Parts: sequence; C-alpha cells; structure tokens
Amino acid sequence: MPHAMADFHVTDHMMRYSQFVPRLYNLCKSLGFEAGRIMPSRAFCSDESQGYPIILIAKHFGTFPFNHGMVGGIVATDRHGPHAHHGKDLVIIQASHVGYDPEKQEWGTYRRLQTDQASLTSSCGKICGILDWYSEEYQFARDNIYFTRLDGTPIIVIDNLLLDSDRGKGIFLRLEKMIIADEVGGQIQPLRVYSTAKGYRIHSQLLHQINGSELKEGERTPIGEILTAGLFYFRQQIQDEGEEGRSHLEQNLSFAMPEILTAESPALAAALANTQVEFDRAYRTLLKEPEYQDRNLLFIAGINIDISPQPGQLFPLTKFVPWAAFVQNQNGERFTMEQDELLQRLLEQSTENPDKIDLEEAIAAMEQAEEVKVRL
Repeated sequence: MPHAMADFHVTDHMMRYSQFVPRLYNLCKSLGFEAGRIMPSRAFCSDESQGYPIILIAKHFGTFPFNHGMVGGIVATDRHGPHAHHGKDLVIIQASHVGYDPEKQEWGTYRRLQTDQASLTSSCGKICGILDWYSEEYQFARDNIYFTRLDGTPIIVIDNLLLDSDRGKGIFLRLEKMIIADEVGGQIQPLRVYSTAKGYRIHSQLLHQINGSELKEGERTPIGEILTAGLFYFRQQIQDEGEEGRSHLEQNLSFAMPEILTAESPALAAALANTQVEFDRAYRTLLKEPEYQDRNLLFIAGINIDISPQPGQLFPLTKFVPWAAFVQNQNGERFTMEQDELLQRLLEQSTENPDKIDLEEAIAAMEQAEEVKVRL
C-alpha cells in the first residue's frame, strides 16, 4: 500500500454490508441514540451500485437515508444543517467506492447488468476518469525513459519533453534522484545529446535498482516500474470552483497521485485516499456546525467495495471497510475512533437488529392503505 494510505488496512478489515449496517445501528444504540429517532445520511457516489447499501440502511434504521453525498463520495457539507432538521439523533456514513471483479480479481471495474452486454466498466467512473490523464502522463514517462550503455558507461536517457521544466502541466521528474549532474555555468550537461532526448550518468541510488551489468550498448531498457512515486510529481491546472465544486475530487487525489498510480491497484488506492481526505475535511466542518451542537452525532467513513453481481444476483455483494469515526453526544463529549478501534467496536455489536423493518410489508401496507385525496 502506498505510504500516504499505509495505515488504511483493507485485508481482514472488511465486512459484508448485511453485517455492517445492523452492527452500525447497534453501535448507535450503545452510544445512547434513541431507536426510531435516528436519521441516517449517506455521502455516497451516485452510482447505481450504491443502491444496495442504501436499501440496507433503510431496512435497519427504519427510514430512507438523507442524501449527504456528491459524485465520487464527496461530503456535501452545506447539507449539515438540513440533515440536522430531520432527526433527533444523527448519523453520517461517507464512503468512496471501488469495483471488484471476482472472476479476473481486478479492482476498478464493475459489471453493469443493465447495459446491452452486461459489460464491465470502470468503477468508480468519476475516480477512474480523473486517473486517466495522470495515468497517460505516467505511462509516457515509463516508456520514454530508458537505460543503456554509452562507451561502456551505464546511462539514463530521458525524453526532451520530460526535461522541459517550463511546461504548464504534465509529469515532472525529480532529476536530483535520477541523474548525476555535470553542471557547467549553472546548466546541467548531458553525456550525450540525441535528436529527441538526452543521456546522463545514472544516480547511484537508481543504479542499485537495476542490473547495470545486463545493460548493453545500443539496447534500450525502459524504466518501467522503476519509476516509483518518489521520482516524479505532477502539475495540473485544476480549475478552482470553490468548496465541493466539480474539481473537488481531483484536488483530493492530486496530493497522492504518484503513490496512487504506482500502487498495485490504483482505483483502490484512489478510493482510500479520497476517504481519508474527506473524513478529515468533513470532521472539521462538523465541529463548527451550529445545528449539530448538543446533539448525538456519529460520522463514520470507509470504502464500499462493489463486487460485481454473479449469475442470478441483482445486486453487488458489497463490502464495507471502515476507516475512522467521529462521535459526539448530546452532553458535549467528543472523540474519534481510529480504524482498529472502530473495527473492534463494530465487531462487538450484534448482527441481529430487533428494530429492523420488513420493507415488503411496509410497501404492502402503503399499497393497501386508504387513498388520500389531494386537494388544490
């Protein structure tokens, strides 16, 4: 796991949503929340794969959850006040989501049953769409930086575009970690100037990561995965549209983009990063929100893993991985639970919920109820 997300554990920390939601409800009751007076709210992406978790929230909390979310799992903090008006005790569940295909064991895709061919497409589409430009820039660098030998000396050859420090946007190299600079008049001098690239002596730390003895004169070995997160960064002109605008998700991810792209599963790493940023950001807005003062409030964040439906299934086998929680009681006490403590508190709760509702019975009762005449 990339360093920025190193403390966000997934393995052995996930649970099925059918177990998570009743445990969450029972956790709320253990914190003093009143049954029948709890208003849940979800900050999920708008993807249809998030419908199954919403159904389970409605079943166990006895009400359809308030909508606190924007595309990509961004928390709409300007909805705090309205949310507070809809219940006595308040719960907010934030989750970025990532698809998982169990057949190929791949992250970042989800089978859309309603498409013409029940196709596998990107999930979360918003997150994956943001990654595309950065991924293309990173792939260009992987393909256009290579190792070779020049007169017996191992060298690194870098495309001229990647050496242009005056570009407004793109991928930029941390050259001080990649080359040995021979400076003349304050200018870095290459060992060899090619038509579209320049060759330099390889930095000793980088040389240790390759087998220099296998480099041959006239043969190129692309840098590939050796181009790790610490060797590059990005400049991107992210349009500032204010808090929680269309570019908010990209702003959340940009700080960790090198680590996300070099992760084994970039879509998963991006979902983890976004949840971390959103919990920290939203937590601070909750502290200041006047409508939440002197109220029972639980804010929990994590990721939803959308496991593509198998034959005969209508919904994903969604799993939840908790990250952190913020608790405030009506007496003013406030505290946070980090991942391991939060997981333990959830596992201590029963998966049985005597207060859950039967959705089919509730719908049937509505269908059979005497018609209400609406008058103008």
